[in-house]
Amino acid sequence: MSTLISTDNSWMLFAILVVIAAVSIRLEQRFLWAAKVSACVLCLVFAMILSNLRIIPTDAPAYDFIWSYLVPLAIPFLLFQADFRKIWRESGRMFGIYMLASLGTAAGGVFAYLLLKNRIGVADAKSALAMFVGTYVGGSVNLVAMADATGAGKNLVSASIVADNLLMVLYFFVLAALPASGWILKNYRHPIIDRRARIESSEEEMAEVKKHHQTHKSRAAEYWKARPVSLADLATGFAAACMIVAVSKLLAGFLEGAIAGDSFAISLLRGLLGNQYLLITTITTALATFFPGFFGNISGVQEIGTFLIHIFFAVIGAPASIALIIRDAPLLLLFAAIIVLMNLVFSLVFGKLFRYSIEEITVASNANIGGPTTAAAFAIANGWHTLIFPAILVGTLGYVIGNYYGIFLFTSL
Repeated sequence: MSTLISTDNSWMLFAILVVIAAVSIRLEQRFLWAAKVSACVLCLVFAMILSNLRIIPTDAPAYDFIWSYLVPLAIPFLLFQADFRKIWRESGRMFGIYMLASLGTAAGGVFAYLLLKNRIGVADAKSALAMFVGTYVGGSVNLVAMADATGAGKNLVSASIVADNLLMVLYFFVLAALPASGWILKNYRHPIIDRRARIESSEEEMAEVKKHHQTHKSRAAEYWKARPVSLADLATGFAAACMIVAVSKLLAGFLEGAIAGDSFAISLLRGLLGNQYLLITTITTALATFFPGFFGNISGVQEIGTFLIHIFFAVIGAPASIALIIRDAPLLLLFAAIIVLMNLVFSLVFGKLFRYSIEEITVASNANIGGPTTAAAFAIANGWHTLIFPAILVGTLGYVIGNYYGIFLFTSL
């Protein structure tokens, strides 16, 4: 069926997708309701409305360009600050509980897959497994990468994004309630909460706490602060990202063909080493780790990568059927809920076993499920200022390892 804008009008379609992304981000910044919905979901919804009204087509070469070129390009931009040595050195105890919680995400993904694969379909369930595990270890960029790497259907991706965002909102309410629970306070350490309760009785201690908190806030502010972006920054960022993607794609094709054999181990190795997203992640992280002074100081790369991801969400909305999303989203919501619940169980059990505080446990789980931004905001909202910077670091680590988790499980099952 014909649409107002034809499939071969690539420039107009590309312009519409970019405008949708820009408008969605602006709305998220200006309005509380939009911030609660998230710009990602707004991108999806706006494009879905346009396609269901027959204004834009459900499939077009412009969409394929974004899947094939902009999605891989977004990953290096988002990982240029992923200095693994800095994360290891400065995240402190948070690194341990974060990794333990991520194992809960993986275990939950396998359990959800085995439980629901016959209802969702084996192929779609494997794609959902990779997408949800990737995003609940890392972030939206990992969901996008896993969607492309596993060949997930666009309706499946759209429904997964809706389920993911709805569940994250519900889970953040759960995390916010945990530190106030009497049972939690009785059975878990809570030194930051206790120390804040003692502040009023000691002016000297209050001054020390404020000084300590200000140090951690300034380090977090330094990480996220707006920086002037020069022509050299843009040129260097795009040059490095394009070269990383080109080399990774070439290397992935070579390794996939060079690794021969039908055994499980060989197939798994071929699936890992022959995947361009894992190679993009690995090469970018290695460069960010060994040359942090260069890659970590390229201004504007986080913003560019995030914007490219929002354009992708608009592409996902274009072919989405409203009826199919209403049908599939509840089942995918259950799939995601199982994973998130297992993440929480692992966090609480191992947190208790290794004597982590409830503050560390909830921030680490938030970093798993929501990424560095929401984890830092959660720590700030609770006044746990010493955990802000570690939350940002381990959340950034999730961007790196999320793709490994997703591809490993997708290839193994």
